[in-house]
Amino acid sequence: MSQKVIINHMEINASDVHSDMVSRNGKELAKIRFHFQVTHETYHDMTTLLYKNDFIVKVPDKNLEFPAIITNYSTSITNLYEPGTVGDFSLELTEKA
Repeated sequence: MSQKVIINHMEINASDVHSDMVSRNGKELAKIRFHFQVTHETYHDMTTLLYKNDFIVKVPDKNLEFPAIITNYSTSITNLYEPGTVGDFSLELTEKA
């Protein structure tokens, strides 16, 4: 089932959305992980966003909103420059301490 995840006003159609809390330095911080697809057409905008590594994350269905950084990231493909290509991205964001 897909869910809408918003990162700095960019809407992402995400799947396998999991949220929980982690303890870091005595603080409880929100964490979210999910998968999403990136196409050749959206690759530049998505990677430009991710390189900032300074986010406001919103998940309306879970009533979540928090400032975050990337704590884990992977992709199934590194060359999305060719038309028609689609990559599966996995992203984990953790609340800033």
